[in-house]
Amino acid sequence: MTSRPLPVIRLRVPTDEDAVAWHRVFDDPEVMEFHGGKAAGLSVYEELTARQRRHDAERGFCLWTMLDENGEVIGFTGAQPWPHEDFGPVGEIEIGWRLARAAWGKGYATVAARTTLERVRAAGVERVVAMVDSRNERSIAVTRRLGMELVETFTAPVSRKQGFCFRLELAAARP
Repeated sequence: MTSRPLPVIRLRVPTDEDAVAWHRVFDDPEVMEFHGGKAAGLSVYEELTARQRRHDAERGFCLWTMLDENGEVIGFTGAQPWPHEDFGPVGEIEIGWRLARAAWGKGYATVAARTTLERVRAAGVERVVAMVDSRNERSIAVTRRLGMELVETFTAPVSRKQGFCFRLELAAARP
């Protein structure tokens, strides 16, 4: 089996314009299958990108806009504090990624997640989690490539869907 070269990506702190780009690339039922089935309204992405700019300024990391080799927005990747206080890994830093359908299967998520791990480690984060829908085989495969360990199975309180919590200790991690 031959291995193909990994793609080149660039990550940037989300701009105001990225809210529109995120809304466009996530307006696909396949992309949103494990995130409620449809893209949120533009105002949600406007608030999300603004929040990510604050996270980057305050913490040194956020959900960054992911650009492909041609400078096209293909999604996001990064890390942020787990947003819920009533379930899940409260107080932990969650890493994640979401890509446009056309970008699937090309290695973008793995390259971007590895870059995320480098950046959060440099910001002093000692461990990260990834919360993944148990049916999302693509994201589960990325967590395995990162060396993450399954530490918990949970049921999401609203959707009632089963999910997995993966964890990675960054002090010992070698992505």
